[in-house]
Amino acid sequence: MRHRPCLFASFLILASSLSAKPNILFIAIDDLANASTHTPHIDRLAASGVRFDRAYNQIPLCNPSRASVLTGRRPDATQVYDLDRHFRDALPDVVTLPQLFRQNGWFTARVGKIYHYDVPNGIGTDGLDDKPSWQLVLNPKGRDVTDEKLITNPTPQKPVSAALSWLAAEGTDEEQTDGMIATEAIQLLEKHRDEPFFLGVGFFRPHTPFVAPKKYFDLHPLDSIRLPEAPADDRSDIPVAAFAHNNPTPHYGLDELTCRKALQAYRASVSFVDAQVGRVLDALDKLKLTNNTIVVLWSDHGYHLGEHLGTWQKRTLFEQSARAPLIIRAPGAKGNGRACHRIVEFIDMYPTLADLASLTPSKLDGKSLRPLLNDPTQTWDSIAITQILRPADDRLPTQVMGRTIRTERWRFTEWNEGANGLELYDHEKDPLEHTNLARLPKAEASAVMKQLHAQFEGRAIGQPPPSSVNPKRL
Repeated sequence: MRHRPCLFASFLILASSLSAKPNILFIAIDDLANASTHTPHIDRLAASGVRFDRAYNQIPLCNPSRASVLTGRRPDATQVYDLDRHFRDALPDVVTLPQLFRQNGWFTARVGKIYHYDVPNGIGTDGLDDKPSWQLVLNPKGRDVTDEKLITNPTPQKPVSAALSWLAAEGTDEEQTDGMIATEAIQLLEKHRDEPFFLGVGFFRPHTPFVAPKKYFDLHPLDSIRLPEAPADDRSDIPVAAFAHNNPTPHYGLDELTCRKALQAYRASVSFVDAQVGRVLDALDKLKLTNNTIVVLWSDHGYHLGEHLGTWQKRTLFEQSARAPLIIRAPGAKGNGRACHRIVEFIDMYPTLADLASLTPSKLDGKSLRPLLNDPTQTWDSIAITQILRPADDRLPTQVMGRTIRTERWRFTEWNEGANGLELYDHEKDPLEHTNLARLPKAEASAVMKQLHAQFEGRAIGQPPPSSVNPKRL
């Protein structure tokens, strides 16, 4: 009980450091893996905020993940499992995160991708935006779109949006869409510096195609690029459904050199986006807004870069896809500058920001992370649940729902409630998830799976949803 006065005091410190209406800078990065390199500006933000090292998205696919973040509701409430459906089809009256701030006197604006877009085809459009959320939207469109014919695509049967495709681009940062997004965001900060704002800044890279100016490729020499290692039999104990339908062949059938070039391009794109984040953070400092601005940086999901003998991109329930970057910097928070290793979920972002701004939203599925912002090491009784829907194909005769639960020690995954396979990984001994304990006849594993299975109840369905889902857009 002795810790409570200290915790209460830390709440007072946090509250006294913010005005009644703190600004919100909400930065989204598309397809950002946790294991990225050369990100000095994101690292700078992490060093001044709280880095959540075990933050998990609700679905490792752009549209449904973003729908859950921005509504604070799980996929079974939003009914968004594919790339086409809008959350207001199922929740017409839901008040989104930015909409809550708009209703309470904040200026709300979006630049770039916050809600879902097709990439690159949707760049420059509104995508699947939500009009009630914003007073102003800006949709820059840079030379990365017009230069599409220059992109290298080693699998031409696939569109560049779904392929390991890349371009070391000519020109400056500011000519690229993400550079233009940073420029527009800075101008909005300058224009609205004297009123409370909620500014969503959504960068498109490193989503495929991996496009960045040439100088960022130079930061990652090809001879230094290595693909992840795994046991030769790594896939032998993993259910078929665990691998995404759009990447059934390891490494897309590409040779090692081509994959290394793709990985170089991915890292170049990450470094390019990092530089744009730095421009926006520098503007925040220059305009003297830092001390009253809560900064959140997140990616919609994790990203595979060749793990498990050739898995790329997203759409899996492995750690690399279900876990995603999340940094929150709240001025005055006692935990700033520290990492948090507790299990948190992306649906926790909405209640956290509402709590920090003293707003009271209606029904949400997550919980405020404010206590962890003040003490990242405190006891935190939480789990994370992530889902993915597989379409019927030549591997699976019907649609299959996958759901996984992550605790501080375990990951347990069910495919079609176990009918299409089970997975259990012990993260204390096997952090890369190479040994599926569900395949081993051990009493401990059975007991753990039974206990974890019960925790899905009320949080994630195990069967495919109604046929309104478009299987071609999963």
